Amino acid sequence: MCSLLIKYGPLLGRFLLSLIFIISGWNKIGGFESTAGYMASKGLPFTEILLVITIIIELGGGLMILLGWQARWAATAIFLFLIPVTLIFHPFWSFEGMEASSQFNSFFKNIAIMGGMVYIMVFGSGPLSLSRDHCKQSG
Repeated sequence: MCSLLIKYGPLLGRFLLSLIFIISGWNKIGGFESTAGYMASKGLPFTEILLVITIIIELGGGLMILLGWQARWAATAIFLFLIPVTLIFHPFWSFEGMEASSQFNSFFKNIAIMGGMVYIMVFGSGPLSLSRDHCKQSG
């Protein structure tokens, strides 16, 4: 059981962590105008440029993590991207009732995802990846 987890666990983890970004980035392409409008409603400037960058980070970074190619760099980009995204789009402290609860959950979902990104930043993509950037365990 342990050897199976060591071999296939990182691939499964990369799949689960990347899926939300791949789907979200892809959906932003199809809903470009509405997403740009939503971003503008949050007070962001240059929404079209920021949205293109968002799509590159989400779709590109998600695919890089899934494939295990330059996963450390992709995880770093997604981690840094999630900091302002989480603060701007999920300020649970600004809401009351059910909306506060929903935003609280989204805020801490992003925090948990950031934890997964830190794990990839530290340990790399693991086995069954396009680039062998995982650290060798010593001792």
